[in-house]
Amino acid sequence: MSKKKFVQAEEEPKVPEEAVPQAEETAAEPPEEVKADPALEEAKAKIEEYLGLAQRVQADFDNFRKRNASVRAESYEEGARDFIKLILPVVDNLERALEAAGEDSSLKEGVAMTYRQLTDIMAKRGVEVIDREGEKFDPRYENAVMNADPSQGEPGTVLKVFQKGYRLGDYVLRHAMVQVVGE
Repeated sequence: MSKKKFVQAEEEPKVPEEAVPQAEETAAEPPEEVKADPALEEAKAKIEEYLGLAQRVQADFDNFRKRNASVRAESYEEGARDFIKLILPVVDNLERALEAAGEDSSLKEGVAMTYRQLTDIMAKRGVEVIDREGEKFDPRYENAVMNADPSQGEPGTVLKVFQKGYRLGDYVLRHAMVQVVGE
């Protein structure tokens, strides 16, 4: 005879229906003593008040940090512009020294090296020479200090530059002093 094995499936334990909460019971109101507790309501109000206050303080600090970074960047740029303005007469004097020096002079070579080094540093910083000789006069970049005879060129154009102008981006560090052909 063959022996048959019977496997009995485990059944889930049955829970009486009274013990299972119904949907109606779970959505029921909390007991009256919890709902009416004034200390709990006051604590919830304080939580909301403090959370709002903390969020406002955090937003104020973020705005302060951004404003401070902006002011710091503007101050740096203003300081750089002021310093470059102080150096411009030195550049002018080096140019004059180059014009006055003899042809084969070691002094001229030294002055030329110093001039190149200074102008290279200024160029790396973004300083540009305002050189508009032969172009229409523009009061944003030039100061007209002399008029020339209309027979010398087209009226309203820059005939000669007496002193170079410089700019840093859109900011004019020094206007060029020019002679303009009159009309």
